Amino acid sequence: MSTLNSARPRVPDEPKEPELPQPAGPKLSGRAKLGTKLTPYGLLVPALAVLAVVIGWPLINLIIMSFQKFGRAQVFGAPPEWIGFGNYAKVLSDSTFWEVLGRSLLFCLVCVVFTMLLGTLIAMMMVRLTKFFRLLLSVGLLLAWAMPALTATIVWGWIFDTDYGVINNVLVNVFGLDFQQHSWLINPVSFFFVAAIIVIWGAVPFVTFTVYAGLTQVPDEVLEAASLDGAGYVQRFRLIVFPYLKSIFVVITILQIIWDLRVFTQIYALQGIGGIKEQTSTLGVYIYQTSLGSGEYGIGGAIAVITVIILMAISLYYVRQSIKEEEL
Repeated sequence: MSTLNSARPRVPDEPKEPELPQPAGPKLSGRAKLGTKLTPYGLLVPALAVLAVVIGWPLINLIIMSFQKFGRAQVFGAPPEWIGFGNYAKVLSDSTFWEVLGRSLLFCLVCVVFTMLLGTLIAMMMVRLTKFFRLLLSVGLLLAWAMPALTATIVWGWIFDTDYGVINNVLVNVFGLDFQQHSWLINPVSFFFVAAIIVIWGAVPFVTFTVYAGLTQVPDEVLEAASLDGAGYVQRFRLIVFPYLKSIFVVITILQIIWDLRVFTQIYALQGIGGIKEQTSTLGVYIYQTSLGSGEYGIGGAIAVITVIILMAISLYYVRQSIKEEEL
């Protein structure tokens, strides 16, 4: 036994990894470490201060005003009267407010759906276009995006003009329809049809560029593998592209809801061209008419606060759903 044990070859021990030398330098004290951790927050202080002055202070004043009886007399120096939730009770018991709110939500829904749909389709088309046509389309989208909302509304108002509009001329002379001197803005349904075109036309470029930027980050290898497995274009978008861009779609949708629910310029300008204010006002215009038009700044502030609460509730819902799905 001793002979066999002595003849058995000895397995060498595994070499140990050499220990790396610790970098030389002064050790940070507890105060220095705390300062290093607080540096990123300190860099945010200037931006937060600007936001507090530009947004926070007016918002606080708006909330305070919504609990006061604040009219034209208070604008010229009269002390406001604190009435608690009186303005909110008056707003929530007003049937006109609920009509405007329902009208605004429906208009926002239509604009958001068609903006997201058209913007996504154009972005997907840009991926397949050649460099020249992609550049040409991008320039056109940028020009539409850069046009001020008031200018765009006036131009579209000319296009739908009763006497000299291009739309009426084409429908009469090309399609033979009875649209001679047809007024598009006198009817609330056609009024919001024109308004939706203007809003969507101005919002599609933002959605298109954002979605296109996301599409360029989707791995081509994954799409090619799905194509070889027999997946069609719709299946590839639903099962591969959309999950990659889901967070982008959530952010864009939230922004579009916020922008379209408080739209003001397009509606107000179209009312000046020929719309009926009582039948076509949305939340943004209704707040303006109540505050500056009627001088009821307290009631207007209450409507504005309710609008902010609605927007925050919608935004938080989408964000919460997105976070839940990412955790699964």
